[in-house]
Amino acid sequence: MPLNNQWLIKVPASTANLGPGFDSMGLAVDLYLTLEVEKSDHWEFFSPNPELNQLPTDETHFIAQIALETAKKYGKELTPCRVKMESEIPLARGLGSSASAIIAGIELADIVGGLDLTKEEKLLLSTDIEGHPDNVGASLYGGLVIGSYRQNEVEMLSFTNLSFEMAAVIPKEILLTKDSRGVLPNSFSMKEAIEASSAANVLVASLLSENWEMAGKMMERDRFHQPYRRPLIPFYQDVEQFAKENGAFGTALSGAGPTVLCFAEKGNGRQLVTDIQKAFPEMTVKLLQIDSSGSRVCETAKRK
Repeated sequence: MPLNNQWLIKVPASTANLGPGFDSMGLAVDLYLTLEVEKSDHWEFFSPNPELNQLPTDETHFIAQIALETAKKYGKELTPCRVKMESEIPLARGLGSSASAIIAGIELADIVGGLDLTKEEKLLLSTDIEGHPDNVGASLYGGLVIGSYRQNEVEMLSFTNLSFEMAAVIPKEILLTKDSRGVLPNSFSMKEAIEASSAANVLVASLLSENWEMAGKMMERDRFHQPYRRPLIPFYQDVEQFAKENGAFGTALSGAGPTVLCFAEKGNGRQLVTDIQKAFPEMTVKLLQIDSSGSRVCETAKRK
């Protein structure tokens, strides 16, 4: 019986900023976008997830567009594919759903088109599309990533040996990134920029040295985005206060929001999730662990 080659692409969700690490700090978490891919004579996307079935089903699908454009950059015409999608990542909630789709599209082009891309090439491609490396870098590399993007160059480091976990407080309402970016200032004074960047620097040092109390303090000292976005998220202050009173060492907007992340030392997250869920029953509260592997692709086989 002949075999028909298939590929499984699995991409983790991501959170970004972690307070003051605006557009430069990201973290991969254990919610996943999964694609089952096989070559076909036409493009077809389908999913058991009702939310994903509202998206285009042909080559106009966002992931297909990313894949086709990526292959084109390397002079390849990509064979159409039949793609089954499943996703645990809520759309437009600040958990990197678009970044995971970008990485999935690049991985699809790479494996089906035989591009043999390096991780560094995938990072630059995805950052050029996203405009900043934090979410795409986390989904690609896994762990905590610190990145810089300037003049079509990306520099990034990834750290995976981290001992904290998170309670993600996810509201039913969406918040589009473009709307959340619209409230940000166009410029900062030198004094404001120094205060904001120093908080980001100390946040990185405190996370890597496991100084949780200081990490939480630095998350609150963000000057880049949270002071401007918090008014868009009316429950933020209540969640922040409750979480800190019940074991969280810090809280931060996840990306552009509206999801709020509450950080806890390893082993304390499950109780924190239970407590927050009881206090805020209208929210969805998930325990998130750090994904240390990033995106992965494996070849499978399907009997015809």
